[in-house]
Amino acid sequence: MLEFFFDCSSPWTYLAFHNVQPLMKELGEDIRWRPILVGGIFNTVNPSVYASREHGVPAKQRYMLKDLVDWARLSGLKIKMPPTVFPVNSVKAMRGCIWLRDEAQMIAFATAVFEAYWGDDQDISQDAVLEAICRRVGIDPVAFFMGIADPAIKDELRANTDDVIRRGGFGSPTMFLDGDDMYFGNDRLPLIRAAIERRAVRR
Repeated sequence: MLEFFFDCSSPWTYLAFHNVQPLMKELGEDIRWRPILVGGIFNTVNPSVYASREHGVPAKQRYMLKDLVDWARLSGLKIKMPPTVFPVNSVKAMRGCIWLRDEAQMIAFATAVFEAYWGDDQDISQDAVLEAICRRVGIDPVAFFMGIADPAIKDELRANTDDVIRRGGFGSPTMFLDGDDMYFGNDRLPLIRAAIERRAVRR
């Protein structure tokens, strides 16, 4: 079992969300999707993210953008830094990922949220954008907005965020293999593959 803690406001999470699915299918492993609010993590244990945004190293920032483009090309995705709204408030979208208990629907919705924000510069904090996404993937928008207002959904999103912090996470995507083997970021997927293959040999 791979637990995948994610927030759609991160481009690196978009890459990992896309890339982890065929990897786990190939290896015969299940994924437990755990939506979170990465801003809650930053506020609690990783405020250096905000400092780096305000006082970034220009050369490093240029390279990070190139790195993102390279990874997106390799993954067959269209990803660009949103020119209008960054960072974005993803709370409604992430509550939606909690509310959609059907895995196929959740994956379709989250993928459309990633595409809207990281591909088309749409503000996913806006109800109109989320309504259009719902309609695109066959979700009743009225039921969606009623569902994400449920206190139990809000509580579960907070609980997921608290859980990843408690277990040592500091950003998105954070992944745990077999409960306590933590990996962070899209570029760690080869290490997850290696860990699963080692486990298979031991068994």
